[in-house]
Amino acid sequence: MSTKATTDLAIHSESTKSVADVCTAIEAKAGDHGFRVLHTHDVQATLAEKGFKRSELRIVEICSAPFAHQALSMDVSVSLFMPCRYTVYAEGGRTHVMLARPSVMGQMIPHPELEQMVSGVEKTLTTIMEQAV
Repeated sequence: MSTKATTDLAIHSESTKSVADVCTAIEAKAGDHGFRVLHTHDVQATLAEKGFKRSELRIVEICSAPFAHQALSMDVSVSLFMPCRYTVYAEGGRTHVMLARPSVMGQMIPHPELEQMVSGVEKTLTTIMEQAV
């Protein structure tokens, strides 16, 4: 189940699945689309180690080596936006997923070929999110 809203910064979906199940699905679907999971950060656990409490929140970092190489060849400042990230968190009895929009990078680093490439990457990442929720 999913409702999708888009802002300038992020694409947002909701799910009735658990945070863990959505993260597992993102990790599986990323591979189906040529991306690799670099790391999943358990922010809730990290904060708990320091004595802070919060609801579940994980950040799933993924990357596609061919896309990364191509983008970095155009402008090394692309590295400031790498890797691609999904934030998955529990709030209000639902699981929320946010995807930082790669097209924002294209707006900040003016390069026509980069803008076209990140638009395609954003579509793929959105598909991964939709399949995971």
